[in-house]
Amino acid sequence: MYVADSRGTPATPAVTAEAAAAPGAPRPGRRAALAPTVLALGTVSLITDISSEMVTAVLPLYLVAGLGLSPLGFGLLDGLYQGVGALVRLLGGHLGDRTGRHKVFAGLGYGLSALCKPLLLLAHSLPAVGAVLALDRTGKGLRTAPRDALISLASAPEERGRAFGVHRAMDTAGALIGPLAAYLVLRGAADGYDAVFTVSSCVAALGVLVLVLFVPGRPPGGPKAASGAAGDGRSSGPAADPAAGASASGPAGGGGGPGRPSLRGSLGLLRLPDLRRISLCALLLGLCTVSDAFVFLLLQRSTGLADRWFPLLPLGTAAAFFLLALPLGRLADRIGRWRVFLGGHLALLLCYGLLLAGGGHPALPYAVLLLHGAFYAATDGVLMAAASATVPDEHRGSGLALVQTGQALARFCCSLAFGAAWTAWGPRPALAVAGVLLAVAAAAATALRPADA
Repeated sequence: MYVADSRGTPATPAVTAEAAAAPGAPRPGRRAALAPTVLALGTVSLITDISSEMVTAVLPLYLVAGLGLSPLGFGLLDGLYQGVGALVRLLGGHLGDRTGRHKVFAGLGYGLSALCKPLLLLAHSLPAVGAVLALDRTGKGLRTAPRDALISLASAPEERGRAFGVHRAMDTAGALIGPLAAYLVLRGAADGYDAVFTVSSCVAALGVLVLVLFVPGRPPGGPKAASGAAGDGRSSGPAADPAAGASASGPAGGGGGPGRPSLRGSLGLLRLPDLRRISLCALLLGLCTVSDAFVFLLLQRSTGLADRWFPLLPLGTAAAFFLLALPLGRLADRIGRWRVFLGGHLALLLCYGLLLAGGGHPALPYAVLLLHGAFYAATDGVLMAAASATVPDEHRGSGLALVQTGQALARFCCSLAFGAAWTAWGPRPALAVAGVLLAVAAAAATALRPADA
């Protein structure tokens, strides 16, 4: 659909006559081609998500039905699954910024997750499974911010919604294939779950190989270490403010020195008003976001779906995400990213409402999965595109990691609380409380929205 510019240089809003006449320059009125970095990382994510979603599709059933976990125990494990990764996101983002080697740390994260897949073959108890999942999430946490920094730095500011939309769509294509592959393996293999884990391991190794061979180490036109004139930071609002840049990377930021952003300076990015507002809103909304696994378990209970069909439920969410990620990314570039982001949480609130209404209507599963996928399409990449506009180039990985970490830790707390509420009150009262809190958090996020949203 898109032809990659062989140089991968983002288009800039102002083009001189000489530049416009240069061979290969984008013509006025034509959409710039996506950078090769975006497409290559999209391919890596597609392959890796096939591997990850094969495991994710069967994990809730494997743990609850196979190992006999209670909802509270599953909530603890699911919270661990999300929370551990959140703790290393800041580290991955900071190390990528400090060394300028975002690809290296993204690769380490992908490699660590790939190594965890065969370990699931040996884990048959809650502590062992918990340890493997914690290690897998460490890899995901390590790679996420450097990967998103590479996408952001390779894209023009006005095109970031589209760039993240394309990446998330390719990523979600893998999420579409993964559950289907798990379903087919479960049907055809005698050893069931072990076969799923084995195939997942092979696919994960392929994703790491594609990253090593095809993803550029540094996006052309990316940040010159700690230079305020690098990349697109000069036109990204508060992040382009010399005072803000100095507070984040100069002596006031902790003495990181030229080209060496400091950890103290990275944490000091929360002094940027718009980034602080975005981080706070992501945290508040994350506290009310029930994990996917619980949504699928609730949907199965509402519809009486047979266990053999359970691995296909993530397929419905992924299909909606895949179809809507690019259109909603483009819409966010046109009408404002914050509007689309909040609209995604409205879709999630409607999803909760349908699950509470229940009933045996045959359209219920389709409506719930459509809204669930729309929620992710309107929030995942759009949030990163919105946050990118508030962070200087030399701190891009750290700034995105701050937002991601707050959101992931909030969802970790939500998993723990929802699992406990399910155990104490039952699934419907627990979901009703989550829905009320989500409505309140969305109202607060509307009031706290960034100044330029």
